[in-house]
Amino acid sequence: MDAAGGKPHRPFISAKESIFLTMDKQMMAEEIYKLAHWNGEVRMRSGATSDNYVDPYRFESDPRLMGAIAWEMSTFVPVGTNVLAGLELGGIPLVTVLSLETRIPAVFVRLKAQQYGTGRVAEGAEIAGKRVCVIKDLVSTGTQVLQSVNDLRAAGANVTDVICVIAQDPEGRRNIEAEGIRFHALFTIEELTRIGLGGEEGEPNMEE
Repeated sequence: MDAAGGKPHRPFISAKESIFLTMDKQMMAEEIYKLAHWNGEVRMRSGATSDNYVDPYRFESDPRLMGAIAWEMSTFVPVGTNVLAGLELGGIPLVTVLSLETRIPAVFVRLKAQQYGTGRVAEGAEIAGKRVCVIKDLVSTGTQVLQSVNDLRAAGANVTDVICVIAQDPEGRRNIEAEGIRFHALFTIEELTRIGLGGEEGEPNMEE
């Protein structure tokens, strides 16, 4: 099915053509958890605290993991996507690698427009009139994602999908989907933890 209303699928390249070494999702989850799981309580963007958290910058600094993550994320990029939009800060390295994987142009989205330089909130490819897929590392409540979606739409983009590596809080999915945007995550934090701690095997993806 195409992405006009159906399930996203890999529209661009085959595994043989990927520029990255890949690993299965079970192994990827184990590697992410081992490298990036944070021992101790952290404060989330929403102000809430969590003692089950993965530091995305740890896996985003690992080239082998980033290649595998980009490969998996590319399976969720809808057919017909014109631009990939990475959200500051963690979405920037992800969208760069994913752009290389899919050959789709990227745009880098600031938390807010600067009062100098171009003054744009989105730097890079043109987005006006384009179908745009938002890329994020970790989504908790989705508040920042939706703010950036509104900024992109105000600049003329047609934002249809959000793809992240980790869904930290189910509220994020609910809030994003309530705005008519499809939401895709490679893992929930619960799935990542279960697999990372050596729990049950099987397909870790919570959707599609």
